[in-house]
Amino acid sequence: MLLKKNIKVGKVKLLLLTVFNFLLINNLLAETIQKSETIAELSVLDKVSSKNTNIKIQVGEEFSFQNLSIKVLKCYNSEFDDDPEVTAFMQVKDISIDNNDKVFVFNDWTFASSPSIRPFDHPVYDVWLKKCYS
Repeated sequence: MLLKKNIKVGKVKLLLLTVFNFLLINNLLAETIQKSETIAELSVLDKVSSKNTNIKIQVGEEFSFQNLSIKVLKCYNSEFDDDPEVTAFMQVKDISIDNNDKVFVFNDWTFASSPSIRPFDHPVYDVWLKKCYS
């Protein structure tokens, strides 16, 4: 008498195991990826008039302030409570400059605790990241 293997049951078990592993790995990776906050709070100093202005910008939207066009693409808060760090990726254009060779005045990451790591260099304005929140 010949024994026949039930191939369909084996394929179903393999498919279920593969789907389960995929969902498990996807869930673990989703918890480790940082989620970007939705609002970034910046402080803008006009060096000529010595006037400091606090502005709130939606992440991903462009905001016009005087001659600057500011766009925050990502904004993160650290998960550590003892030494919190706020980081953001900002793009700043000077609208008054017609030079097409240099598009952005600033296009980099900025840190709230150490703005001098990536300084915003503009003759009239200084821009600092203060905080990010949802």
